[in-house]
Amino acid sequence: MTTTADKSIVLTLALVFLAGCLNGQTAKYSNEFLNVGVGARSLGMGRAFVANAGDVTSAYWNPAGMVNLAGKHEVALMHAQYFAGIAKFDYLGAGSRPDDRSAIGVSLLRYGVDDIPNTIDLMDGDGNIDYDRISRFSVADYALLLTYSRRTPLEGLDAGGNIKIIRRVVGEFASAWGFGLDLAARYSYEGWIFGAVLRDATGTFNAWQFNEDKLVIEVADSVFNLPPENSLELTVPRLHIGVARNFVLSEKVTLLAEFNASLSFEGRTANVLSGNLIGAEPVIGVEAGYGGLVFFRAGLGNLQRITEFGGKKRLLADPSAGIGLNLGSFYLDYAMSNISPQTIALYSNIFSVRYVFGAD
Repeated sequence: MTTTADKSIVLTLALVFLAGCLNGQTAKYSNEFLNVGVGARSLGMGRAFVANAGDVTSAYWNPAGMVNLAGKHEVALMHAQYFAGIAKFDYLGAGSRPDDRSAIGVSLLRYGVDDIPNTIDLMDGDGNIDYDRISRFSVADYALLLTYSRRTPLEGLDAGGNIKIIRRVVGEFASAWGFGLDLAARYSYEGWIFGAVLRDATGTFNAWQFNEDKLVIEVADSVFNLPPENSLELTVPRLHIGVARNFVLSEKVTLLAEFNASLSFEGRTANVLSGNLIGAEPVIGVEAGYGGLVFFRAGLGNLQRITEFGGKKRLLADPSAGIGLNLGSFYLDYAMSNISPQTIALYSNIFSVRYVFGAD
């Protein structure tokens, strides 16, 4: 159950975040909500979906795969809750193939915490507590993805990309706009599928603006005044690569296996594979299908090596599982997945639906 105390913690964290942004430096990491993932099918496979992506969720996983839509048009919806329902993640995507060699898509993502108690004005000018002075606000991140995909003259090679528009809102305290680009490719060869996505290819910048009136906080007869100045966040480029293959085990049984790696170029990190220049986070996922009707999925991702007290190193991993049903043009998927192996949050139950119009 979500409590008022839980959401009050969010208010504190939001203000601490703003204090960090207001130091005038450019933050290197932002838009982490875009790493959550969309679609219960891919989340059930541990987020190993860079190569095999070929439906409307390709806009997120690999924009080049959008041209492989099963029908003329596709739409998909997903809702997930994290941290005992405090945070909610919603996704809506639509894709269309105007011809046999190209596809376009639009996706909207929202990750937010709503109904947060604002207790800054809990006391009136005389020091009396007045609960009627409590207001509520939301902290939310939005992303709009505009996708284009096209088959190239080289047989088996598809290319695509995203234009990303980011909107971040912290109640009446602050807001930001951001813009970025993703570039992607997908290549099929003799049953093998290879994928590569350069996310935030040019770097995605968020420009923050702050509300001066709302960021003046009186504490113990003193004033904590956060000076309102614009600040920038930068999401640095990351390269996601993958290879997948679909095996036909019998007349009715198939097995899809995919291996992904997320490459960063920031020196040593907590990634399980990390060097002086490049770090790699491996992900593996499998999907077993029966009769093209029911699918069972499992995956392992978010492998990280952490150092505990005393210098002892420990490997963290995030397993996931899921199931899917193909009901003709309607697809229903379920996944049990965690947002991060470093949190104590329980696994979340994630559902998504997808509908295909004008199936080939």
